[in-house]
This record gives sequence, structure tokens and C-alpha cells, in this order.
Amino acid sequence: MLMTFYIMFFCGLWVFCSSRKHLLMTLLSLEFMVLILFMILYYYVNMMEGELFITMFFLSFAVCEGALGLSIMISMIRMYGNDYFNSFGLLQC
Repeated sequence: MLMTFYIMFFCGLWVFCSSRKHLLMTLLSLEFMVLILFMILYYYVNMMEGELFITMFFLSFAVCEGALGLSIMISMIRMYGNDYFNSFGLLQC
């Protein structure tokens, strides 16, 4: 079961590294990797019979990361009109 989580995580990592066109696809792959990391953490904590409060901290940080990514994407869409990486220069102010 743990090997399945690792395979899913590396599939998300592969999509993150290979998607260079849209910001939305990179954000979705990052959220997929965070979800898989949450499942691995939950599985590990249950296996060790520990407290589950650490998973709530992890989820709160994951939500903050997702909100920050969406806000950056919305500001990019408002400024440039789309979420293509090649439509804006990274070195522009």
C-alpha cells in the first residue's frame, strides 16, 4: 500500500516537471503531491498509533499553500490575460 503512494507521488512529480505551459496544471500537480503526502503521513501516524493532530497542521499548511498559488494565478491572469508561462517575461518588473 505504501508503494502505491510512492508511485502516485512520483507520477505527480513527473507531471509537475513536465508541464511547462500552464500554471494551473503545475498548481494541480502540486496539490496532488500534497494530497499524497497527507495520505502517507496519515498512514504512517496510524501505523505508529500516534496522535492525528499533526495531520491537521499539515492540512492547514496545505490549504495556505493552495490559496497562495491560486491568488498568484489570479493576479497573473488579470495582468497578462492568460496563465501561459511563455506569455510573460520572468525578469520583468
